[in-house]
Amino acid sequence: MEPTQRIEQALEAAIVSAQGPGCPPGFAQALRYSVFPGGARIRPRLCLAVAWACGNSDPETTDAAAAAIELLHCASLVHDDLPCFDDSTLRRGRPSVHCAYGERLAVLAGDALIVLAFEIVARRIIAAPANVSRVMATIARCTGAPVGICAGQAWECESEVVLEDYHRAKTGSLFVAATVAGAESVGAPTESWRLVGERLGEAYQVADDLGDAMASSREMGKPLGRDSSLGRPNAVQELGIEGAVRRLKDLVASATDAVPACPGAPALQALIAAESRRILPEELARLAA
Repeated sequence: MEPTQRIEQALEAAIVSAQGPGCPPGFAQALRYSVFPGGARIRPRLCLAVAWACGNSDPETTDAAAAAIELLHCASLVHDDLPCFDDSTLRRGRPSVHCAYGERLAVLAGDALIVLAFEIVARRIIAAPANVSRVMATIARCTGAPVGICAGQAWECESEVVLEDYHRAKTGSLFVAATVAGAESVGAPTESWRLVGERLGEAYQVADDLGDAMASSREMGKPLGRDSSLGRPNAVQELGIEGAVRRLKDLVASATDAVPACPGAPALQALIAAESRRILPEELARLAA
C-alpha cells in the first residue's frame, strides 16, 4: 500500500474508534476536524520511510507508530492555536478548532488525541512487546518533559530562550520520534536515526520561520507574523533571511549524511532532498530552482 494511503487509513481507523458509541456529538466532530484533512503528513511519512529503509518487517506496528506521531502533532496544533498561546484563527486554510468548535472542546480534543495516540500503539503490545514498549517510551519522551513538544510550548512562557533549545523541543522532538520509532517498530538499531530526526526537525522549523517572514497566508494556511508579534525567537530574526537559508541547507545536508547504511538509504536520502525543496517558501524555491 502507498505510504500516504497507509497513513490516512490508520488515522481514519483511530478517529472512528474515538467517535464510538457514547461520544458526545460535538466532541466527535471536533476530533475529526482536528485531524482531517491533514497537511503534508511529513512526520508519519518519515516514520514509514525509516522503517522501510530498515526492512519494513512489521508494517502494522510501524503504521500504529506513524499514526500516533501524527495524532500528537495534530494535538499540538490544536493547543498551539488556542487564545492562551498563539491565538491563531486559521490552520491549514480554515478556522482553527477553537474557532470552529469553541475553546473548551478544542482543549478536550487536543487532550483526547494525545491519549488516543498512546492507545493505538498499545494495541500492538501483544503482537510485538519488545518493539512496542520501545516505541511507546520514545514517543512519550518526545511528547512530554524535559525535551518533548510540551516542553517546547513551555519555552514560550520563559523570558529568555535559546533558539536551538526551543526548536529542538517544539519541532525537532516529533521528528526524532518519527525516525527513532520508525527504526524501533521493526527492531532496528536507533542511535544514528536520532541525529537524522534532530537535523530534519530543526530544518523544518527554520523553513517555517522563513515562511512566516516571506510566504503568503494562502501558502502557509495560517496567519503570518505571529512569532514576531508575540516576541517569539525565530531563525530569521536571529540569522537574517540569507543566514536562515544557509542554516536550512546545512541542516538538510547534515540529515542526509547522518542516514546510516541500510538497504533503503538512497531512497530515504532522495525523500529528504525532495522535502527540503517542498518546505521552502515559493519565492525561495523559485530562486533555488
